[in-house]
Amino acid sequence: MNRTTRLAVIGRGLIGSAAARHLSKMGHDVALIGPDEPADFSRHDGVFGSHYDEGRITRRLDHDPFWLQMNCAALSRYDEIAAESGVAFYHQAGALHVGLAEDPDVASIGDIAATAGIACESYAGTALAERFPFLKSTTGMLGFFEPRDAGYISPRRLVRAQTIAAERAGARIVNEAVLRISEHGSGVTIRTRSGDVDAERVLVAAGGHTQSLLGRSFGATVYGRTVALFRLDAAEVQRLAGMPSMLCIGPKGDDPYILPPVLYPDGQYWLKLGGDPVDVALDSEADIRDWFRSGGSIPVADRLETQILERIRDLTFVERRVVPCMTTYGKTGLPHIGPLSDRVSVAFCCYGRSAKCSDELGRLGGMALLGEVRAELAP
Repeated sequence: MNRTTRLAVIGRGLIGSAAARHLSKMGHDVALIGPDEPADFSRHDGVFGSHYDEGRITRRLDHDPFWLQMNCAALSRYDEIAAESGVAFYHQAGALHVGLAEDPDVASIGDIAATAGIACESYAGTALAERFPFLKSTTGMLGFFEPRDAGYISPRRLVRAQTIAAERAGARIVNEAVLRISEHGSGVTIRTRSGDVDAERVLVAAGGHTQSLLGRSFGATVYGRTVALFRLDAAEVQRLAGMPSMLCIGPKGDDPYILPPVLYPDGQYWLKLGGDPVDVALDSEADIRDWFRSGGSIPVADRLETQILERIRDLTFVERRVVPCMTTYGKTGLPHIGPLSDRVSVAFCCYGRSAKCSDELGRLGGMALLGEVRAELAP
């Protein structure tokens, strides 16, 4: 069955759903195309996404001016997205940036905050321990705490919120994986298992699947990542109730990020730790499927467990869960957002940083599709 639309967005993830919301609110005829989250990773034979989770750190501060700008723009619209969709996805728990005081990257956080006008509290040594008593060791440590406009989001719920808001603004949702696209004189044909969708113009925001879908390389590499979740009992949840999100600054492999206790769909609270030091390149669609089906790396999870026990005082947990994910890195440190032709544009490449600012990246992707491009982002 053939369907037609003026604009199509391929990818019902964080950036794609955001782009569809912005374009629909501008009055455009939009189809948002992509499948639901797989019910069973081990049996799934289609595409996977990186938003299948309940906890990602959000904050405004970033060492890179571009990403700081993206963070601030997206955070300013969190309330708008929640109001338009009726879906809550953001928890203002604050964000603690912490590391050795002698590390220039740690000390520079204060300067960045001051320049950007971001409220930030600084603590060192014993003062850090008094303010955040859950920390195991603070000797020689320096921390900068963002108390407002920081904490964590549920990427899964953010995608749901963006999708609902886009649909309420007039977007049509096509719950299908895209098999291929073909550009021709009158537009673009998007092939799915249930039929074709014909569009005048298309934005491809398919995350790690973007390059293979388009059949071309943008110099980006998709990496498999492993995160570890630690289930807490009620006493530990209560003890860590005031814990913010944490970004540990240090050399690769010793720079994990830690989420406070987050309520997951199973009704349990889990601490999440990421910061996988192992680069597992996923060079094909088969590699991506195999990675997600594998359940992630047990050795990496073991290392992450050691790291969280080194950082959280007297931590006890009931169960550990190992979770696979993927992220995409390019050579410039910036996402690829821009036109490939008069009819096809692209928006992808997350560097493990885009969940929190995906609404702004999606907005930029939508503007690129309409012909307005930031030169430094074009692929």
